[in-house]
Amino acid sequence: MRVLYGVVGEGMGHAVRSRVVIAHLLQGGHSVHAVASSKAYAFLRDQFADDPRFAVTEIAGLVLVQHDGVIDKSASLWKNLGAAPEALKHNLGVIRDVARAIRPDVVISDYDSWAYSYALAFDLPVVSLDNIQILDRCEHDPAVVGEPSFSSWIARMSTKVKLPGAWHYLVTTFFYPEVRKKRTTLVPPILRPEILAAAREPGEHVLVYQHTDAVLALLPALRKQSDVTFRVYGSGRTGVEGNLDLRPFSQQGFVDDLRTARAAIAGGGFTLMGECVHLGVPLLSVPLAQQAEQALNGAYLAHLGYGASVPELDDDAIASFLGDVDRHTHALAAYDRQDNARTLELVDALLGGIARGEPRPDTL
Repeated sequence: MRVLYGVVGEGMGHAVRSRVVIAHLLQGGHSVHAVASSKAYAFLRDQFADDPRFAVTEIAGLVLVQHDGVIDKSASLWKNLGAAPEALKHNLGVIRDVARAIRPDVVISDYDSWAYSYALAFDLPVVSLDNIQILDRCEHDPAVVGEPSFSSWIARMSTKVKLPGAWHYLVTTFFYPEVRKKRTTLVPPILRPEILAAAREPGEHVLVYQHTDAVLALLPALRKQSDVTFRVYGSGRTGVEGNLDLRPFSQQGFVDDLRTARAAIAGGGFTLMGECVHLGVPLLSVPLAQQAEQALNGAYLAHLGYGASVPELDDDAIASFLGDVDRHTHALAAYDRQDNARTLELVDALLGGIARGEPRPDTL
């Protein structure tokens, strides 16, 4: 089949997940043309540069403005509104030209609206494959996630209108709330090959990964835990400073430090969280303020005992988490670890059903 694959470009998690699915599709004999923005475009371009059955075209994406780990909604809105007319014109032209060139049979969307919009206009089936749809397509117990807030309501409504009417929704997750909508299947996190190949060997260091401003602000608190070695990514510096080992970014180096970590401290992004859960690494998560999806991830992480989630990092939060690492490790030992096989089988089943003209499945 000819697949038009849309990948949202904000953050790298969507691109990392899409890399795995696209590689599987290409192995299965499908041709894939992706549309992606920002870092996702460059990442996918480089990953599949030598495969003639794959192409990727850059589109304009939304930008989130952050200050000190907080999303500035007003600044984000105005920045995107200012760029909207030109971005809209560019993206519509790109999607039109790409679709005319490849004449897709199906669209797969990792939270991307542009490929979805083409499918809607030309009555093509859409397979939604992301982690964010869990906000809207599942029931969430207030005892776990807290009472609904205006921010969480906005996030759920935004997700609800993002990709309505898809052929089926595959939702990646390490937690399993009750599904409340038809045509929704929860699947394990899609893991990159480097993580699947990693053998867990717990050491004594704690891995820290944050964006630069957050890491630099965190260093004084980490120094106070003088009996703990922290391997820190994202500071923009390298070298050893007391108990801090400031590391340059390297994919394999990061995976090795993660698989051998006693524990990890990071933001609230789903991809790294899923990798920690799979490897059995306790995680202290710090969701972005006013980012409901990250807050949801962190709430379930803490509820299941796999780690802790705090709105901001300080000495007490770090010390409390490190004191609970053994408890989190015990809880993680019961997690049902899976590779990508089941999820990719479901992708194949959906594409096969579409090719055969079968009706949309309510369940898989």
